[in-house]
Amino acid sequence: MTSVLLIAALAALIIWAVLHAVRKAKKGGGCCGDREETVAKSAVRDRNKAHYPHTLTLRIGGMTCDNCARRVENALNSLDGVWATVRISDHRALVRMKDTPNEQTLRKAVQDAGYVVLGVESEANS
Repeated sequence: MTSVLLIAALAALIIWAVLHAVRKAKKGGGCCGDREETVAKSAVRDRNKAHYPHTLTLRIGGMTCDNCARRVENALNSLDGVWATVRISDHRALVRMKDTPNEQTLRKAVQDAGYVVLGVESEANS
């Protein structure tokens, strides 16, 4: 009797795993999926660098693809007075700000997008 229950549980687990793998293959795998819809990049209206006297570089953890970078960039750009550009190649976000930087606000925006700030570096304005 015990072996029958064990075999039934094992069969149910195998069926669940196969169905899960099929669903994932249809949608795409990985963090964002190869076939997942591309995240649209949010527009920043004010692109005059002179209006952003404060600049920081954030090192971001957890980004693995362009969709990840766009999610982080959109999260930062949703903050008032922020113009961010994220580079997936080196896992960094260049963040320009009109007001004095509030690192906790920036960290929370990145965290709410599903990623983590590994470090913050001050930049000389260019």
